[in-house]
Amino acid sequence: MDPPAGSKYRFGPHEIDDRQVFLSTPHSFAIVNLRPTCPGHVLVCPKRHVKRFANLSLDETCDLWITAKDIGVRLEQYHRASSLTFTIQDGPHSGQTVPHVHIHIVPRRKVDFENNNDNTGAINAKKETFDLDIERKDRTMEEMAQEANEYRALFS
Repeated sequence: MDPPAGSKYRFGPHEIDDRQVFLSTPHSFAIVNLRPTCPGHVLVCPKRHVKRFANLSLDETCDLWITAKDIGVRLEQYHRASSLTFTIQDGPHSGQTVPHVHIHIVPRRKVDFENNNDNTGAINAKKETFDLDIERKDRTMEEMAQEANEYRALFS
């Protein structure tokens, strides 16, 4: 997946194709996930490249969380979910794989996982154990662009 040259969005060392972005605010942007764990799993990132949460400015922190809240409300309704998971992995020993602050937003339903409290990376989903890094496959840009288009409509 090669993004176009000059993309204005960066996620750590990665350039983000504009087609993957569904919302942009003064300090944040939201993207669909390359490897979602559940339908609606998206990321909200500060526009400025910041590796750790404590290094965000007050304005960036407020914008990031208000944006995450607004996205969560709309995606929970859109996906007919009953709950939301908001997660930040802050630093390499917390499981952060991209060195750029980001909030995972995951609309959740009772049937998603056998144990909805399991966040260890190996989730027992519908009685089938899988390793998220092995089982989740990269989606195509076309798949992500379609999903981003659907989500953009929620904010227009």
